[in-house]
Amino acid sequence: MVRKLAGLVATLLATSFVIFVASYAAPGDPVTFLAGGKENLTPEYLAAIRVQYHLDDPFLVQYGRWLGDAVTGDLGRSTQYNDQVGDLLLARLPSTLGLVAYSAVLFVVFGVALGVLAAVRGGRTDSAVVAGTTFATSVPPFVVATALISLFGVQLGWFPVMGGGSLWHLTLPAVTLALGALAIISRVTRQSMIEQRELDHVTVARASGLPERLIVVRHVFRGALGPIVTMCGLVTAGMLAGTVTVETAFGLNGIGSLLVNAINTHDFPVTQAVLLLMVTAYIAVTTLVEMAQPLIDPRVRRQA
Repeated sequence: MVRKLAGLVATLLATSFVIFVASYAAPGDPVTFLAGGKENLTPEYLAAIRVQYHLDDPFLVQYGRWLGDAVTGDLGRSTQYNDQVGDLLLARLPSTLGLVAYSAVLFVVFGVALGVLAAVRGGRTDSAVVAGTTFATSVPPFVVATALISLFGVQLGWFPVMGGGSLWHLTLPAVTLALGALAIISRVTRQSMIEQRELDHVTVARASGLPERLIVVRHVFRGALGPIVTMCGLVTAGMLAGTVTVETAFGLNGIGSLLVNAINTHDFPVTQAVLLLMVTAYIAVTTLVEMAQPLIDPRVRRQA
């Protein structure tokens, strides 16, 4: 446990360093954006800004100050919104978490169902599921968003296409975000169940005369649950970064759209904070999934 915790801390430190270096090496001088206009680009005013924001300090000193403030919860002040970055994140986070949660429900329910159906039925059903999931993974999210907006939002008028506030508003964005993940989960479920069906204890259960439905539920699906849960956790963790395209397409005020605006306006404190939040969330979710593995699959517990 101590070793795992030390590994998490080391990963976060390395990630924070990479994020700060990337922002530090980004094109353009942040001082010119902080000045606020061409009329303020005088040597005296630029020098004052450098002193005010400690931009004249050595790189490692700047990184150490930023990291120390981030650990205490001070993520700096946005240069675009002139507000605390932490307050901006808290205001935008519920929208993004709601979108990710809605998408997770969709891809887990339908992805697992399609995978089970393909593994159990086989034949044409299996081929249809494989072909459909292959097509789903090949379509970029912005193309899916455009198609859903055009069909269900504009032509049929079933769903609103901009803004948030309710599950109805989040339906099309959630479907867009979940489509690629659904394909991945269905494939993992299908492959795991096919592997479980070939094991000896399943063959013994079938030879003993148990109903096929009972064999699928108690032996095949239960044995395949470990890889399925692991992949569901990994996909959910990675979805926070995937919201960038979806939130921009549907005009949602979430973390993803905040990151896009921060990059376009060279708002470095917001960019650094959002990227650090995404990486931290990914590490936290994957760690929880890893800790839950022994509870889901007794074989993992015995190996440990």
